[in-house]
Amino acid sequence: MLRLTWVQPEDLIGHELRQAAQDGRQPKAVAARWRAAGGPQAPATAGASPTPASRYLRRLAEDLLDELADLPSTLADDEPTDLDRIRAACPDWPERAGAPATTTPHRLEAAWLGRATGCLLGKPVEKLPLDAVRRLARSTGNWPLTTYFTARGVPEELLEEHPWNRRSAATSLAENIDGMPEDDDLNYPLLNLVLLQRHGRDFTTTDVARTWLDELPAGRTFTAERVAYRNLLSGLEPPHTARHRNPFREWIGALIRADVHGWTNPGHPAAAAEQAHRDATLSHTANGVYAAMFAAATIATAATGTQDVHACLRTGLTVVPPRSRLARAVRHAIELAHRHDDFDAVVDALHATHADTHHWVHAIPNTALIAAALTHADGDFSGSVCRAVSGGWDTDSNGATAGGIAGLLAGHPAALPDRWTAPLKNRLSTSVGDFNGTGFDTLAHLTHRETLRP
Repeated sequence: MLRLTWVQPEDLIGHELRQAAQDGRQPKAVAARWRAAGGPQAPATAGASPTPASRYLRRLAEDLLDELADLPSTLADDEPTDLDRIRAACPDWPERAGAPATTTPHRLEAAWLGRATGCLLGKPVEKLPLDAVRRLARSTGNWPLTTYFTARGVPEELLEEHPWNRRSAATSLAENIDGMPEDDDLNYPLLNLVLLQRHGRDFTTTDVARTWLDELPAGRTFTAERVAYRNLLSGLEPPHTARHRNPFREWIGALIRADVHGWTNPGHPAAAAEQAHRDATLSHTANGVYAAMFAAATIATAATGTQDVHACLRTGLTVVPPRSRLARAVRHAIELAHRHDDFDAVVDALHATHADTHHWVHAIPNTALIAAALTHADGDFSGSVCRAVSGGWDTDSNGATAGGIAGLLAGHPAALPDRWTAPLKNRLSTSVGDFNGTGFDTLAHLTHRETLRP
């Protein structure tokens, strides 16, 4: 029996109830009706519950999702999604620089390699709880993390309790790596490279939608992107695609699509953030959009090679409404990273703050963790990717974003240790366009060409 993940109404309703409580609505009455009808909780880790709901429960879930969408939010003024209102809320919005800034193909190659490396490091332990990540690494003497995970030497009883990610273990454990395997954290940068090649930097959100429908297999979408894709096929148009029965609209999906917007706007964080906004609003709102804008502005600042990681992160925060939950979480994470010498203490504090209130794929805790990892490592490449993955939650996505930023700061592929890059064999697997098997050096040159486009 096929149980399509991330779209079943009876599975969405639990996530939407949680989202409503977070974004300032009052979902208690709706939650009581769902519980009284025997409705299940949202699946804890997977995208679908094991058995389908009755026709009655499914119809009720659809009605309640629409009812929740109509509830007013007390946070609407502090957390707008409209770009003009976001800019108005940001007193330090970066000015467009007059003089052209540049980056180099070598720097961009290091960024592509860094993104792939961080993603690959996190793939085997995606979805595992923090304690499992630590125990698996310690069992092979790889804690604090210094290299890829391995199954060699892991006690059998530990693997029975916490098995590796089912889809990733065969291609991402140290003994199995043979090039960069396919992953959505690399598919989306490729997709956005296609977007810019076809439509230029003045693309619209509708252009993003068309590119998805042309190039992105539906089965390679997850969470908010899968719901938005379904909404497009149902005839809805952006930005309604981000809101309609989409409880994942503040999750991490838009963040993992942001790198190319930063890479192609070196020294222009506002332009990068605006591109990220047009991309993100196909599938996300509010804090989900801010996470993408924050990443894009941070990356655009890092792309010139003239700023340290702390200045880059400060610039990233200038495009995020300062009273938003994401801005508060990132500021708190950076403060923790400055306060504690032991990064485990930083991670424990972040989990104490966010783990009970946010799903492990939500943008707020994951963006905070990325910022903490980069800060604590002072932008060092190995330190940044290892800290980002060691913090748990969405391990491969966090490793990818931290690795892309730290790779930019390193400035050259030769600056990245061979233990990370050699197993990639300059080869990327993907289902996007004609990129399967492409080398990271080629991707860097294609990306650099887009930085020169008017």
